[in-house]
Amino acid sequence: LMGTHGTIWYHRYCTHGAYTFKNNFWRFVTQHLVIKTVFEEVYAVSHHVHHAKSDEPGDPYNANAGFLYCFLADANHQPINRNLSEEDYKRVVHLMKHTGVTPNTYKQYQKWGSIDHPARVLLSWALNWGFWFAAFYLIGEYLMGGQGIGFASAIFGSAFVWTAGVRTFNYEGHGKGKDKRVEGVDHNRKDMSINQVWPGYVAGEWHNNHHLYPASARSGFLPYQLDLAYVYVYLLKKIGGVETYRDSKKQFLEQYHLPYLAQKKAIAAETNAKLKLEKQEA
Repeated sequence: LMGTHGTIWYHRYCTHGAYTFKNNFWRFVTQHLVIKTVFEEVYAVSHHVHHAKSDEPGDPYNANAGFLYCFLADANHQPINRNLSEEDYKRVVHLMKHTGVTPNTYKQYQKWGSIDHPARVLLSWALNWGFWFAAFYLIGEYLMGGQGIGFASAIFGSAFVWTAGVRTFNYEGHGKGKDKRVEGVDHNRKDMSINQVWPGYVAGEWHNNHHLYPASARSGFLPYQLDLAYVYVYLLKKIGGVETYRDSKKQFLEQYHLPYLAQKKAIAAETNAKLKLEKQEA
């Protein structure tokens, strides 16, 4: 659930704006659907840089730089530059405009080094944590035989384990610095991103597909590529919570998958024709 929410909220909405909400209520619900452990600006702004410089110097989680470079990215180089000009700061604020983050003035940014004011962030997190701890406490206390504190603590502990584990995703998702792309599966050849079954199923992160169409609300384009993040957006659209979303499945099939199958079929036919001719000559 944490992984899928990360894709739904931080990745496809905050960073890429792949869908729009009907109103602020549904945006708020989606934002706080799970225990918060990641800052919006730390994820979204650096992720724009990741797509602009994927697997190149300057990529905030460049797999070529090694495991620790990626694992410690949120502390070392994902926060925004503290020395932006006022014009550049306005551009960064514009990237976050749709997320509901109330930006600091330029003077406040120079003091705090962030887009959102620390007081607002702390209040938001305190309310989020308070709500979820109370909810899990009540579930544990009344439905699990007085295990309120234990159940709530276990869930929060699991959330923090996910927060540590997700730091490895881009390192793994870009082949650990090696070319692990598979012909016919990973059609994007501009970087080393790969489609992986586990991140795909648990978080909708079909990463090579995503790098082909980063603004798409769906990354699982083939029948076996389950995309739970897209399922959430699709269902929310059905009940009126989402107003619009982008889906690049048709373009993917037309531009990559079907041409690949046609080429594969042509090569097989040519090979069979050669074998048949060789048998006749023999």
